[in-house]
Amino acid sequence: ALIRRIYEAKIANENIIQAWGTGTVLREFLYVDDMAEASIFLMNLDINKYKKETQPMLSHINAGMGKDISIRELVDTITTVIGFTGKIMWDKSKPDGSPRKLMDSASINRLGWKAKTPLDQGLMKTYDWFVKNHLSTRN
Repeated sequence: ALIRRIYEAKIANENIIQAWGTGTVLREFLYVDDMAEASIFLMNLDINKYKKETQPMLSHINAGMGKDISIRELVDTITTVIGFTGKIMWDKSKPDGSPRKLMDSASINRLGWKAKTPLDQGLMKTYDWFVKNHLSTRN
């Protein structure tokens, strides 16, 4: 939603866009290709290694970057990727949501998997995909 809003503001030559909340809450992001790799990694994992990291009825393994950023940093990164030079106005009357959402990816990291795509690269790839697909659905 942020990519679309910032992209459309750039195309419309808008000088200001509004973002919800204070921008201080923290979120973790994982590029989709990294999530796919993590899933394949776990599907191909030796069952005994898997069982050492899990327990019956607690069989999930988180996959994440292991790093979070503020929504303000996210918006700044997206504006840089898109090339939007306008101002961001933070609407503090809107909710921030949970203060922090960060996965504990220690288990999958111990098993030998780590995310590879830094946030800025993932956003660039996502933006490129968005532009190609957004424009193709408008024609």
